[in-house]
Amino acid sequence: MMFERFTKGARDVVTGAVEQSERAGADSIDDGHLLLALLDREGTRASFALAALGADRRREDIVLALAEARRRGGLTQAETEALAGLGIDVEEIVSRVEQTHGAGALAGVGARRERKGIGAWIGHRGFTPGAKDILERALRIATARRDRSIGDEHILLALTTRPGVTAEVLADHGVTRLTVERVLYQG
Repeated sequence: MMFERFTKGARDVVTGAVEQSERAGADSIDDGHLLLALLDREGTRASFALAALGADRRREDIVLALAEARRRGGLTQAETEALAGLGIDVEEIVSRVEQTHGAGALAGVGARRERKGIGAWIGHRGFTPGAKDILERALRIATARRDRSIGDEHILLALTTRPGVTAEVLADHGVTRLTVERVLYQG
């Protein structure tokens, strides 16, 4: 199993992502929750990289950008702009959905279904496919670097490489794979 190769710091990030999801009332743990958990850490390689790139000082902006993307149903800003170019006003659609179904209707918050049955936990939050992909990417990054364990820096690097909202938000705040690698490995 991959989890045994995680450092304590990386395990703490995963646990922190679960806590972030619970606090938000989300249905599942996504890559945004992993990012928020990374931003909460101190004294780790990833926290060093985030601080060196100024992301720790822009945490609130990052939180707001992730929340706005969730409100849009997970669409990136680039996707929203592309749809606008086709004459589709995402903000108008979101507003109409929220008028009918309530604020945050597209965010996947508060609609958790309780599962019952053998081996199922009532109200258990699972990881989204995207979050699972981040953890698998972290393993591949660590393996490619010939690192013996998977640290929180590998999770951060993985977040910068998977196309989507989280990578876009990070890039908008100066955190890309290239900038993280420069801080961590070429400093």
